[in-house]
Amino acid sequence: MSVLVDKSTRVLVQGITGKEGAFHAARCKEYGTKVVGGVTPGKGGTTHEGFAVWNTVEAAVRQEGADCALIFVPAPAAADAIMEAAAAGLPLVICITEGIPVTDMVRAKHYLASTTSRLIGPNCPGVITPDEAKIGIMPGHIHKRGPVGVVSRSGTLTYEVVGQLTARGIGQSSCVGIGGDPVNGTNFIDVLRLFNDDPETRAIMMIGEIGGTAEEDAAAFIKAHVKKPVVAFICGQTAPPGRRMGHAGAIIAGGTGTAAEKMQALGGAGATLVRSPADMGATVATVLGR
Repeated sequence: MSVLVDKSTRVLVQGITGKEGAFHAARCKEYGTKVVGGVTPGKGGTTHEGFAVWNTVEAAVRQEGADCALIFVPAPAAADAIMEAAAAGLPLVICITEGIPVTDMVRAKHYLASTTSRLIGPNCPGVITPDEAKIGIMPGHIHKRGPVGVVSRSGTLTYEVVGQLTARGIGQSSCVGIGGDPVNGTNFIDVLRLFNDDPETRAIMMIGEIGGTAEEDAAAFIKAHVKKPVVAFICGQTAPPGRRMGHAGAIIAGGTGTAAEKMQALGGAGATLVRSPADMGATVATVLGR
C-alpha cells in the first residue's frame, strides 16, 4: 500500500515550459513516474523537451486522464494554477512554488474547500513513494523503500533524514513535504492519519519547525489516535522571537510557536524527541530496534 502516490499516478506538470518545470518533469519521468505532459497557456498543441503541452488543465485531463498536478507556475499566478487544477477535478495537487502571497493562498484554500482535491504545499518538495513515483523536486536516488513514513515542513531536512535512514539500510514507505508557508493544504494531522492507517508504515518521522500551532495540533492527534511510534524533530530551537527563520511560516510571534512549546507537546504525546538533526536517523533506528 502506498500513501498518496504510486506507480499508477498520472502527472500533469503546470508550468512545464519554464526552466524548473521542464527540468523536474524530466527527473520525475526518469524515476519512473508517469508524466503525461504539461500545461502552459498559449503553447497548447506544441511539445517541450518531449512532453506534450496543452493550454488548459481541463483539456489535458480530458485527453490524458491525469490524476495529479505538479505546479511550477511563478508565484503571482500559482494560486490561480492551484484552483484551475482543482476545478478540473484532479484529486491531488502538488505545488512546489515558493513565495505565493498569503492573501492569494487564503483565496485558493477557500476555493479548495468546495472541491474534492487535496493540496500538498505550496513551497514544498513534493511527495515520493520510493521505487514507485516521485512527484516533486526531491533527489530520488537517496530514497529506499521501507517502513518509515516521513512528513516534514522542511524540504532539506527531509533529504537529510532520508539520507541518514538509507545509509543505515532503513527505507521509507512514503515521504510527504507539506511545505513551510503559513497557509497550506495538507497538514501534519492529515499525513499522520494516512501513515497510521498504512500497513507498510511501522514508524513515523515528523519534522516540524517554529511558528504556528501545527505541531501542537499534531501532538494532540498523536496522543489520541496514532498507534505507531513517532520520532519528532523541531528546527529553529535557537531562534529569537520575531525573527523569521527560512520559511514564511517559521516565525515566533506573540510568544507562541516556540520550539520548546512544540517539543513539550510532542513529548507529552509520547513522541520520541530528537535534539539535533544529526541524530534523526539513529533515533529512528533505535525506535525500530535496528
